[in-house]
Amino acid sequence: MALDATGALPPRRAAALSWGRLLRHPNMVGGALLLTVMVGVAVFAPLVAPYNPIEQSLGSQLLGPSPAHLFGTDEYGRDIFSRVVYGSRTALVIGLLADGIAIALGVSIGMIAGYFGGRADSVLMRLIDVLLAFPYLLLAMIIVTVLGPSLINAMIAVGVVYTPHFARLVRGEVLATKEREFVEGARASGAGVARILGRHLLPNVLSPIIVMGTLRVGFAIVETAGLSFLGLGAQPPAPEWGSMLAAGRTYMLTAPWVATFPGLAILVTVVGSNLLGDGLRDLLDPRLRGRS
Repeated sequence: MALDATGALPPRRAAALSWGRLLRHPNMVGGALLLTVMVGVAVFAPLVAPYNPIEQSLGSQLLGPSPAHLFGTDEYGRDIFSRVVYGSRTALVIGLLADGIAIALGVSIGMIAGYFGGRADSVLMRLIDVLLAFPYLLLAMIIVTVLGPSLINAMIAVGVVYTPHFARLVRGEVLATKEREFVEGARASGAGVARILGRHLLPNVLSPIIVMGTLRVGFAIVETAGLSFLGLGAQPPAPEWGSMLAAGRTYMLTAPWVATFPGLAILVTVVGSNLLGDGLRDLLDPRLRGRS
């Protein structure tokens, strides 16, 4: 294997090896393909959906799947395929924003607790323990009840619910990294706290954050759909998968397609994010990478 003068692989060779490792992870490839399809459907929803997702047609109520309505129609005659397609936009926004809230809060808390230790660590970790003491959905329901039922508040609630996971992860990584030589060298050279946290510690904990963030996108979508199912998230007539499931449960025996297709959309999205997260974990974790 040819190395350059510095002992490193040439850029093209390194890129080829990286792509080779990537393609050897079928989970990651499968998850990426599923999510790519979902993102494409969401971006091009006006072109993919044949009908207006909220337009009612009372003469076409509860029609079964057919060439005219691929997924059938609901109790108001609305095309379910079009509603599922537009619901993918809502789901992806939910996953990204709720995940972003959890990452922002969790990383901030974890880095402060891990770097400063002492009383700050004790207070912040006790707060995290309190949040972890509640079941996920119950805590999200409490937060939404306080803020008021809406999709935005549901995303905030889900972001807060998953904050402890990122906080504990980042705290552990910072505790393991802050005593290493390059951090001690930065501290000895007079670097401030903000520089050490932002330039030296954060880049070294990004890999596990990326992996967990990818895995939690699917869970965020499920939790928000659960809140909408209970009437605490998206409000009718918004095309959101959880609220569509709630409406369809009444017709499970007479028109099962009303709830089946939104449920399948949630399943595909969650499976895609989990497969992608598993692949990223295998690719980015050096302990697992050595086995592949």
